Amino acid sequence: MEMSLLKALLKNISAFLHLPDNKCSEIVEKYYIKNEQVLKLIKPVLESIVDADVASDQALQKEFAGMSQSVDEVRELFEESHPLMSKVYFVLKAESLVTKVQTHCLDILELLQSCEGLPVELSSASLEHCVQKIKHMGYEKPSAIISKAIKEQVEGNEPSSDIRSEIADLLSLKSNQELLIELVALENLKEDAEQLEKIRDVEYIEEMINLVTHMHDCFIEMKQSQSSNTVPIPPDFCCPLSLELMTDPVIVSSGQTYERGYIRNWIDLGLTVCPKTMQTLVHTNLIPNYTVKALIASWCESNNVNLPDRVKLMIRQEETSLVNHVHSSSEDSMPELENESVELNESGERIVDSGGPATISPPRNESPGGGGVDDGSVEHSHCSNEESSPLVVTGNSSDASGEVMAEAHPAVAATSAAPQTDPHEYSPRFRTRPRNPIWRRPSERFGPRIISSVPETRSDLGEIETQVKKLIDDLSGTSLDTVKNATLELRLLARHDKDIRNVIANCGAINLLIGLLYSPDQNIQENAVTALLNLSINDINKTTIGNSNAIEPLIHVLETGSSEAKENSAATLFSLSVIEENKIKIGRSGAIGPLVDLLGNGTPRGKKDAATALFNLSTFHENKGRIVQAGAVRFLVDLMDPAAGLVDKAVAVLSNLATIPEGRARIGQEGGIPMLVEVVELGSARAKENAAAALLQLCTNSNRFCNMVLHEGAIPPLAALSHTGTPRAKEKAQSLLSFFRNQRHGNGGRR
Repeated sequence: MEMSLLKALLKNISAFLHLPDNKCSEIVEKYYIKNEQVLKLIKPVLESIVDADVASDQALQKEFAGMSQSVDEVRELFEESHPLMSKVYFVLKAESLVTKVQTHCLDILELLQSCEGLPVELSSASLEHCVQKIKHMGYEKPSAIISKAIKEQVEGNEPSSDIRSEIADLLSLKSNQELLIELVALENLKEDAEQLEKIRDVEYIEEMINLVTHMHDCFIEMKQSQSSNTVPIPPDFCCPLSLELMTDPVIVSSGQTYERGYIRNWIDLGLTVCPKTMQTLVHTNLIPNYTVKALIASWCESNNVNLPDRVKLMIRQEETSLVNHVHSSSEDSMPELENESVELNESGERIVDSGGPATISPPRNESPGGGGVDDGSVEHSHCSNEESSPLVVTGNSSDASGEVMAEAHPAVAATSAAPQTDPHEYSPRFRTRPRNPIWRRPSERFGPRIISSVPETRSDLGEIETQVKKLIDDLSGTSLDTVKNATLELRLLARHDKDIRNVIANCGAINLLIGLLYSPDQNIQENAVTALLNLSINDINKTTIGNSNAIEPLIHVLETGSSEAKENSAATLFSLSVIEENKIKIGRSGAIGPLVDLLGNGTPRGKKDAATALFNLSTFHENKGRIVQAGAVRFLVDLMDPAAGLVDKAVAVLSNLATIPEGRARIGQEGGIPMLVEVVELGSARAKENAAAALLQLCTNSNRFCNMVLHEGAIPPLAALSHTGTPRAKEKAQSLLSFFRNQRHGNGGRR
């Protein structure tokens, strides 16, 4: 018998009241207690009428259904809360849901007061007592203050300092680090909403971001005004996290420089993005920035400033306690990489692991077993280049302004009291060609993610296998709805973990799903290709899918599917291409043309998936010519515009294509050289590395290209890269500079 609406409501209330005691902050605890008080008041009332005739009243039934949904939503909100979540978003969401629950309770109690035949214990007095108790449950409501501040900002009026202070106090956003963590969390929420095309949510979250950004800017201004230094410290010498003069500056993978203790603390919190650029940190190595350290020492000497005592630069006690509070939970919440190989990420289902040489950045919303993805873009971490040491492809370009070069030293010393200057402005290139302002703020669309996942329980594999076999039978059914539901269920099941994916594959689902890639029904096709993507996370399934004639059906989806289906088809081809044999099959099957078309004409995420798939394919020499002939270079050069958010990926592919003559010729023809030089100057650490590798190939194989590179003013940024880049970047930059010197000396001798 179907469970009654009242019993379903009581079940949801019990589920909420039995949530584990893992409240991650005082804010979460406060709203939980508020909702708990309301539900504990209404629960005995509802239990007393379970078997009473009054429970079947239509008006009450409607309230039971509405309240059950609200309780379920508020339970999910608390289950998904974690220490690095957005406090602003949580408060606005929690207040709305708690108010809904409270309103449903009052409506139910008022309806009961007008009903006859109630149990004896439900007297009018007792019901009225509950009503009054709920109505008079008072608590602070930060949402009203936040909404007021957002409204003022939208109307062009800056929120007052009193309002900012009140929000900071209520939400514990009182330090630079707390404000930066809030901005990271909001950027993640915005990207989720963008991927789901929730335009209103995107706009509302942008308003929250603008408010917190304004609070952050005001906080920095306040700290600067409170500074006790008689000589203003050049901003490039201050750690972006501590806002204090650095004594042990280190470079992170995004190319930015921080005080070692503060950035180590940031990373230990479980944060995997650069605080300044919001770019994913593809590794957590901290490289000493000796250039900046020497400049700071020289500036201190010139201005009679004593370097602060190391003890004074210890991380504040409040931040240390925050580490202790978050560290254990953040370790548990970060998803594990299966075999530390390839992953496909982004919202909900998509990730791919491989046993191959590539690794992908951590996926979003992944379950602990290595969950799959639904619709996200591919996010590289380390990919293997057949000709060189491992390179890294990240989601964003980087502002390298944290790397102050030695050439800037005299100017920095002379202008120590001036406002912040661009450390690159002393390069000759900047006297003739203005810096592209977009480089200062990488594209938000493909911003990095903070990942947290909540461990979920599942039935034993025997029950899963029974369920899977039933779904596989349904795949062969004649009912369109049955097939549609079965593909959706398999798609969702394949998200969970390695064992479940193996069960699905072993039960024979792969061949049936491949056949459904030709389905004229858009939903079936999307679910089938995404299920295959999730199954391909397991290495053994990569080979099975590749040997099951899946390539041509995947190409069919690439050519005819919906935007989401095309994205996930490209991501599946990327996942399969980790296996060398599949890389050859995919290249020879005609997949490169449709991938290049997606690269040029797809959605932003489709372009991202296509770029990543093409990178993997381009590590096999035979495929390079096919990629060039398909017209990829023109699109890749376009994607080196930082506004596209795919600089790193585009440069990585071009670096591989530059190793063949037709690739170099097309890069020159399509105007790629100026863009590559600009990436060497302004890109992320890994983008600089790959751009330098591409330029080395271009210059050493063509005098004409060599002259073009020199004309673009490449020497100053290459000189800087030869000192501050990754080991491979230094090697490529030094080789290129040596080549230029030899060319110059050779020309002089001939004259």
